[in-house]
Amino acid sequence: MARRGAAALALAPALALLAVALAGVGARGAVLEDPDYSVQEIWSREPYHARPNPEPEPEPFSPPLPAGDGEEERQPRPSQHRPPKKASKPKKVPKKKLAPETSPPGKNSNRKGVRSKSSEKAASDDHSIPVARDDVREGCPPLGLETLKITDFQLHASTSKRYGLGAHRGRLNIQAGINENDFYDGAWCAGRNDLHQWIEVDARRLTKFTGVITQGRNSLWLSDWVTSYKVMVSNDSHTWATVKNGSGDMIFEGNSEKEIPVLNELPVPVVARYIRINPQSWFENGSICMRMEILGCPLPDPNNYYHRRNEMTTTDDLDFKHHNYKEMRQLMKVVNEMCPNITRIYNIGKSHQGLKLYAVEISDHPGEHEVGEPEFHYIAGAHGNEVLGRELLLLLVHFLCQEYLARNPRIVFLVEETRIHILPSLNPDGYEKAYEGGSELGGWSLGRWTHDGIDINNNFPDLNTLLWEAEDRPNSPRKVPNHYIAIPEWFLSENATVAVETRAVIAWMEKIPFVLGGNLQGGELVVAYPYDMVRSLWKTQEHTPTPDDHVFRWLAYSYASTHRLMTDARRRVCHTEDFQKEDGTVNGASWHTVAGSLNDFSYLHTNCFELSIYVGCDKYPHESQLPEEWENNRESLIVFMEQVHRGIKGLVRDLHGKGIPNAVISVEGVNHDIRTGPIQEQRVDS
Repeated sequence: MARRGAAALALAPALALLAVALAGVGARGAVLEDPDYSVQEIWSREPYHARPNPEPEPEPFSPPLPAGDGEEERQPRPSQHRPPKKASKPKKVPKKKLAPETSPPGKNSNRKGVRSKSSEKAASDDHSIPVARDDVREGCPPLGLETLKITDFQLHASTSKRYGLGAHRGRLNIQAGINENDFYDGAWCAGRNDLHQWIEVDARRLTKFTGVITQGRNSLWLSDWVTSYKVMVSNDSHTWATVKNGSGDMIFEGNSEKEIPVLNELPVPVVARYIRINPQSWFENGSICMRMEILGCPLPDPNNYYHRRNEMTTTDDLDFKHHNYKEMRQLMKVVNEMCPNITRIYNIGKSHQGLKLYAVEISDHPGEHEVGEPEFHYIAGAHGNEVLGRELLLLLVHFLCQEYLARNPRIVFLVEETRIHILPSLNPDGYEKAYEGGSELGGWSLGRWTHDGIDINNNFPDLNTLLWEAEDRPNSPRKVPNHYIAIPEWFLSENATVAVETRAVIAWMEKIPFVLGGNLQGGELVVAYPYDMVRSLWKTQEHTPTPDDHVFRWLAYSYASTHRLMTDARRRVCHTEDFQKEDGTVNGASWHTVAGSLNDFSYLHTNCFELSIYVGCDKYPHESQLPEEWENNRESLIVFMEQVHRGIKGLVRDLHGKGIPNAVISVEGVNHDIRTGPIQEQRVDS
């Protein structure tokens, strides 16, 4: 190993990771020049923790379970003739789905689709069970089909086309594999198209059911969805009662396409253990296929084994709710007032819609870069609808403040020996769209992109191709730079398709000498490390390691191994990928290739090692799930930050003891260099 500068510095090859952080002496307030970047925001004094008072709800209906007309066998007898796909049916109750005009953000952070007066009138005009005009239904949370709280063993169906389309695949927002017709397809699909098909959920305890959310089949090639259905309930899974519409069975209107979730609320809450969906009609050119979520409030039952086993509580006194943009800023203000000596709020730029991209700095000397103190960052919300990461980072900010005040020695060390930056919402425009839809009715993609339709996650310059083409060029006159690769000129032009949010992050990372970072995403449970782009042409999946692969694998494992579920071999896969062979970690390119990812850009353009952390199967969990998700991720969030202190630290100086800016540091056997910062007498963290 040799340093190309004025002095030699010995670095251990195995610790090349954090041979990155090159902190500078005298870099007080080394942030963007924009005055609004470094000044403290002026906050309003309105409370952020105001919630509406609960209102009365209708009395729940418990099924009498008649042995006559309402009874059905668990395996229905085959019909004597094939019914038409468009079965005749009584008038439908109004369906609820995300409309173009939505209610203002913050009115209902859990979900949309609360029955309005007009829809109540429509239902009552349809001879349904009367509901008082002024009654407001309790917003029962989802049982957990999407979050996997409901296990595969709790889902049953009359028939299925094959295993990959079994009842266990009938979960809201579940995604099909790249190759359909395998074990991981995108819905439950009945084996026959007739009126005797059903899919049911065993709640394993008495539950007050209040609603059903449905989708069609997730498929690139096929169009399958249910257009109407009945709802049935039971206490023993043998005798069933159908939800009535006056004297007749109520027919609920289903989907009109395959992706937009549709909510139907029951006219009166129903108490039972089992709930069954019985399709009555389906898309004319398709088949009976459904994904669904059930809304319901489990009734108290301290003797229920399954409830006790799955129950998760937390002792942390934090604000477990979804925060829109205004509430997020207010929470930051509250934390800043609690811990003014260790926190600073600043913004790194603005979104396309003009929302400021706020970050919280946590350090014993906020606003100051200290010699020997590595810089760390967490980012969330690049995809605006993946909101769990955003809430976890807001909880983390609050938690670090509380634990520092309580003099928790572990947190005190972390705060006093690290400069931590937390950016909870990189795409606030997209988040606001997802927030309007809510945790169940937003679907899989609403709010994913920026306001101008750009996916920030792969909007960074593709430096991989520049590096690999130069390395493969024959008779290259000089050694190809393997670090600090310059951004191409075309990318810097105003006409380039680059989001303003992307440009803000790049400027932020160029100003602050980050050592380690994690960007939190959603929809899976895995930690992905670079490279994210395959090196071989025409391949979509190929293991493509960096020269520091051993370090990246350790960093990924440090998070995954301390997460409550990521390395649990017994857990169900979220959608189609089983990451257990690498203990909850994956090389990004071996999963799916992405050109211009934040991870690859960070590695090739700066000194920062960046990983993508997928924190949950459900991109937008109901807020009742936030305490459990916090418990799942809390230790991992802290352990990953602590990794910034692994490695060798030292100062790079010349013979006169003066610091050397931009000194290149090489590690023998690792074809990736790092540099000291531009300020003199820089510190090297490796």
